[in-house]
Amino acid sequence: MPIPIVDIFAGPGGLGEGFSSLLKSNGDRTFGIKLSIEKDPLAHQTLELRAFFRQFPPNGAPPDYYDYLAGRISREKLFAKNPDEATDATNEAWLAELGSASTPDTIIDNRIEAALGDAEKWVLIGGPPCQAYSLVGRSRVIGKMGQEHYEADPRHQLYRHYLRILARHKPPVFVMENVKGLLSAKLQKVGTFDRILADLRNPAKAMPEVAAGDVKYRLVSLTTSQVDLGGEVEPKDFVVRTEDHGVPQARHRIIIVGIRTDLNTKPALLKRTGPFTVEDAIGDLPPLRSGLSKENDSPLDWCIAIKSLAEAGWLRQNQISLPVRNGVAHALNEIAPTLSRGENFLPGPTTPNCHVDWFYDPLLGGVCNHQTRGHIRKDLYRYLFAAVFAQKEGRSPLLEDFPKTLLPKHENVADALEETKFNDRFRVQVAGRPSTTVVSHISKDGHYFIHYDPLQCRSLTVREAARLQTFPDNYRFEGPRTEQYKQVGNAVPPLLARQIAEIVAGILD
Repeated sequence: MPIPIVDIFAGPGGLGEGFSSLLKSNGDRTFGIKLSIEKDPLAHQTLELRAFFRQFPPNGAPPDYYDYLAGRISREKLFAKNPDEATDATNEAWLAELGSASTPDTIIDNRIEAALGDAEKWVLIGGPPCQAYSLVGRSRVIGKMGQEHYEADPRHQLYRHYLRILARHKPPVFVMENVKGLLSAKLQKVGTFDRILADLRNPAKAMPEVAAGDVKYRLVSLTTSQVDLGGEVEPKDFVVRTEDHGVPQARHRIIIVGIRTDLNTKPALLKRTGPFTVEDAIGDLPPLRSGLSKENDSPLDWCIAIKSLAEAGWLRQNQISLPVRNGVAHALNEIAPTLSRGENFLPGPTTPNCHVDWFYDPLLGGVCNHQTRGHIRKDLYRYLFAAVFAQKEGRSPLLEDFPKTLLPKHENVADALEETKFNDRFRVQVAGRPSTTVVSHISKDGHYFIHYDPLQCRSLTVREAARLQTFPDNYRFEGPRTEQYKQVGNAVPPLLARQIAEIVAGILD
């Protein structure tokens, strides 16, 4: 039987997807998700759909599933045609909030015990929501509300729900993920990360009121061979740079693997592979045009709006370099009203330039969640300029690189120009490099996630962001597009999670 997994703070299921995708030599799954817990209703819908997909053998999803992805049948009909698998998926993916009045600890414990049965070998995975720990989130809260409000943020304590499950249920191995900003976070002048590490090493001491006997863990890094026996691992050694491990994205996250102290084993390390680039990951996806917001939007309207940039005075002056000026002029000449804005399912073949076996599903016959959003005309000008600049200079432009007439009229632009803080607010994902970190802010406006092709003149689609996060192409995100972006940005890259799963399988073998 597959090794059971309990996934808490599961989001859309990136960490669980990596574990459940690891196969044995006979083609069976090494791990099986028995329970995943998520509080957001739309992320839960995505999680439940993927749980349904996993009720079938690897590569054995029925045609009904692909009919749903293509929009030929409804979700209700999909589940009605496969009632047993739908029931199992509903039991696996649980819409619940840890620590809430409606979900007391006793109910959580009962669900975990029912999911595990008599299994002694199992794994707890998950990452508490990290907004309160992130550097940007922290500075935003302190700046607006003050230090006291920051320290009162209940999200600081969400990891204690994770800790409570460790103390109560004592899994042989756990995997905990969080943002790199946790390394520098402090509460009451004490390092938050040091406090969390101490608790994770000895959860029974941290939560004696719930501990079922004594339980201690060794905390190990996946990037250094040191094994933590009480402080040997430096905090920075828990940081994993995903671009070093086959993910086409520079995403730096804390990954802690805890091994119960009665297990005498030394884990393997993550292997270095790649690097892979943005173009490797998304270059095969169908080209699309952006939408034109706050005015008529058709392929021709869009084309005319962008070509009007040719009248800009800065194109005939020396505000930018000659190669960039010539590149903008060439792009304006080449742009044509031939592209669509995409669909939630866009038929047509794709051939990824990296990790083909991982991304590609021959039964899919198209692309899910590949639809552009609209932008105001002035932002289209900025996107085109920025994409051309990146082509010519090999980097994304900073605000000081923009022609003055293209600078946004935001109050803090002058401060950004002087202090170099957030002066990259129009960021192109450069074709020949790994992307910058895909975060939930991508749901806001897309300015930090501009496509490298100036002829498309747009921000990334949900599917392109999902490719950078290494979600398989047959992984559909549910809910409105804004919520789909949030789900992708908050997830753990599944391809990295599969590599972690391989190490955990070695620990338990």
